[in-house]
Amino acid sequence: MWLSCGASAPGSTTQISGLKYRAFITNNVSAGTTSAGVYIVNAATDVRPVISPIAAGNTPGMMMLTPNRAETLVFSGNGTQSSDNQLSIISNAGENNVAHVTLPGTTESFVVSPDSSSAYAAVPAAPVVGQSPGIVEVVSLSSGSVTGQVDVPSVQYLAIDNGGNRIFGFSDNSDSVAVITPSNIGIGNAVTYIGGFDRPVAAFFSSDDTTAYVLNCGAECGGTQASVQKLEMTPAQCQPDGVCAPVPVPASSVALVNGSTMYLAGTPYSAGGGPSLFCSTGTTTTQATYCGQLTIFDLSSMSVINTAPIVITDGYHNRIALGANGQLFVGAHTCTEISTTAETRGCLSIYNTLPATKVGSVAPGGVLIPQANGDVTGIQPIATRTVVYVVQNYSLSIYDATTDALEYNPNNPNNPGQIANLIGQFVDVKTVDF
Repeated sequence: MWLSCGASAPGSTTQISGLKYRAFITNNVSAGTTSAGVYIVNAATDVRPVISPIAAGNTPGMMMLTPNRAETLVFSGNGTQSSDNQLSIISNAGENNVAHVTLPGTTESFVVSPDSSSAYAAVPAAPVVGQSPGIVEVVSLSSGSVTGQVDVPSVQYLAIDNGGNRIFGFSDNSDSVAVITPSNIGIGNAVTYIGGFDRPVAAFFSSDDTTAYVLNCGAECGGTQASVQKLEMTPAQCQPDGVCAPVPVPASSVALVNGSTMYLAGTPYSAGGGPSLFCSTGTTTTQATYCGQLTIFDLSSMSVINTAPIVITDGYHNRIALGANGQLFVGAHTCTEISTTAETRGCLSIYNTLPATKVGSVAPGGVLIPQANGDVTGIQPIATRTVVYVVQNYSLSIYDATTDALEYNPNNPNNPGQIANLIGQFVDVKTVDF
């Protein structure tokens, strides 16, 4: 029995903005003349055209662009009893909602097959008859309908390999990885479990898909020790099941891979306890007591590169992106908020990866904490420019990666880093043309 239903979009009309470089931004509230939906911005000029937003459920938030860039997936759901839990398929060419399905619960993670034919959504609280809640639901992007599901209890996050032959499922309070074979979904034997991890939350795959690099969240997620751990998909060196020994790192709830370098962010915790890294570590000056930590890791040697702690904001880190000029943007939620006459601090950190070049006031290898409060829910570097769009505290800000400061926008000169006539409560941002 499928636990959700599919439907075509209700009365959407095609809207063509005529823009060459677009950013989609989700707004999750309707009030007055403001409508919830996907707003379109000219990412080349930081101007919002005068067109209506694309309908995408009651509270659109998280987005994902398909590999072929033809469509953008948008999830609408806030975890309340009245949540619509709608996964919409937006046509990037037509700028309209072409179909949607209703998931049997909220999701924080969905992935798309490399050929852009199917989406897979992790629904941790989806009811399953006779078993613990939790499924991965399969959605056809051509028909806009649910085509299958596989039971994975409490599955929270997903990762898909480069060939689309394996999907990893990561569940809360679990030390195992669910390895899903998409071609077997609905046939049988679609899931196997591999243990030996420590609260795994994400994975990255080698170009040939023979090796997966698994992020263990460790103590921050109720386990023991954060680490990076290799999983050999064609077991040769590590036994059993190809699971290699973990390499400890201070914290790891999110990561980004650039070549053979992995940047990991998280908040260090003591096993069975609370945050353990005092902000007074290093040269940090702040009123916050505990901080997070960024780690630079070499995948080729499976070793930590930086010798001194790189201190960032605390909170649970789940957003990370490398912008122009080597500037790494790291976002978190539920961090320590400070808003006093002496200091304003939220959940965004900017790390200067350049080895010998100062950026603005940030020395090589230094960290800037912008003077802005709130959770970070979206980060999008603009590929053709030296700016980065950041959604923090439900507002879109534009950072200049050459100065690590808010960009001067001639279209809105009195409000640095802002876009005129962009009003709403924003959640996520994605560029769809580059």
